[in-house]
Amino acid sequence: MADEKKKGVPPKRYPAELKERAVKMVQTLRLEDPSDHGVASRVARQLGVGTESLRQWVKQAEIDAGATGGLTTEEHKELVELRKENRELKRSVDILQAAASFFGAELDRRSKR
Repeated sequence: MADEKKKGVPPKRYPAELKERAVKMVQTLRLEDPSDHGVASRVARQLGVGTESLRQWVKQAEIDAGATGGLTTEEHKELVELRKENRELKRSVDILQAAASFFGAELDRRSKR
């Protein structure tokens, strides 16, 4: 919830409990009948969520469980944080380089007098 109050972060469209319940329903129904390929669409309609959203939740749950390759939720969060930190560090380096150039030029002017 704290993330939702940050500026620029939209509120979550679906509560976490609904996502978990929907994913469990799809996984259970797939175990009961592996040949049924319309499970996600039916569950999405029943729960009033987007079909593609539900498919992505199921896919991410499989990745998080280690059943499928890809970035886990935690790895994705870490990647986002590292990219943010990298941007901030690059910005700091740019500022420091500009300051060094400015003060270096100022010292050079003073020494020529």
